Amino acid sequence: MNKHKSKTIVPENYQSKLSIYETQTAIGFIKNRFQYYLQTLLNLKRVSAPLFVLSASGLNDWLNGDEPVSFMIPYLNERAEIVHSLAKWKRKALSDFDFHPGNGLYTDMNAIRKEETLTNLHSIYVDQWDWERVITEEDRTLDYLKEVVRTIVKAIHLTSKDINKKYKKIKYTAPEDVYFISTEELLKKYPNKPLKEKEYLIAKKHGVVFTYQIGWPLSNGKPHDKRAADYDDWNLNGDIIYYHETLDCAIELSSMGIRVDSKSLYEQLKHRDRLADLSYPYHKMVYENELPLSIGGGIGQSRLCMLLLEKAHIGEVQSSVWDQDTIDACKGKINLI
Repeated sequence: MNKHKSKTIVPENYQSKLSIYETQTAIGFIKNRFQYYLQTLLNLKRVSAPLFVLSASGLNDWLNGDEPVSFMIPYLNERAEIVHSLAKWKRKALSDFDFHPGNGLYTDMNAIRKEETLTNLHSIYVDQWDWERVITEEDRTLDYLKEVVRTIVKAIHLTSKDINKKYKKIKYTAPEDVYFISTEELLKKYPNKPLKEKEYLIAKKHGVVFTYQIGWPLSNGKPHDKRAADYDDWNLNGDIIYYHETLDCAIELSSMGIRVDSKSLYEQLKHRDRLADLSYPYHKMVYENELPLSIGGGIGQSRLCMLLLEKAHIGEVQSSVWDQDTIDACKGKINLI
């Protein structure tokens, strides 16, 4: 029995600006251009990354408690997990690969999130650029976070302009400037609106926004959204959200932030009643200041392609599996690959 029916929307009179063949070429073009801008502007080096990690390592991103896909490795007699993201692995890699303040790494991250409800924006298959950069204690500020956000938005803007030049049918140009708003300010601006509607309204007004400080309860006693307690500092994190005209919706392209230090890790684990997690090797290294301070995040590859190519469904830019409802809704209107 299917508990999670897809919620596919087919915009009236929707027609892809590019053919399936052109779309495949454009996906490769976007990925090549954006990676160039990202690594150049943030001084990042590409590295290889794991598809899975050992369960006992504590390196996996536990998201909001969703259980990862896991399997036994008979040779090791240990259980491994398909990564949800590389949020914690990257920070350890900065130390292992001997990175220093001012530079960092990026990598292709492929994941399986089996708990996802299938929609125009959500797939069981997740592909993103994961990146991480070494910082100093003095960099652990909101101003530094905003500076890095502006850099990522600039990389997306430049990639968008390249697409406009190559494909004249594509009219969307990603904004050059980003609007910043704290989650408390957003709550006060739209006090009676649910989360997704608040994000939609502010993104539609400004084109691209960064909503920051996600995790701690706000003045209404509730957090803006859930965040894992063991990688982002909830006072120094946020989401980059774009307005997507094709679907008339907000589309989150990146969740990112300055990572926890010893103090914020302890406070956030205590808030979640998870202090026992300090026994994991990764958490112990952070708590005992054995890993570099860092900033990092993930940037959705398929979602970026959706946005820049004016696509209506994530299945137009990635190959995944879909329920029959989605297939029937898209038939003859949206080309799932």
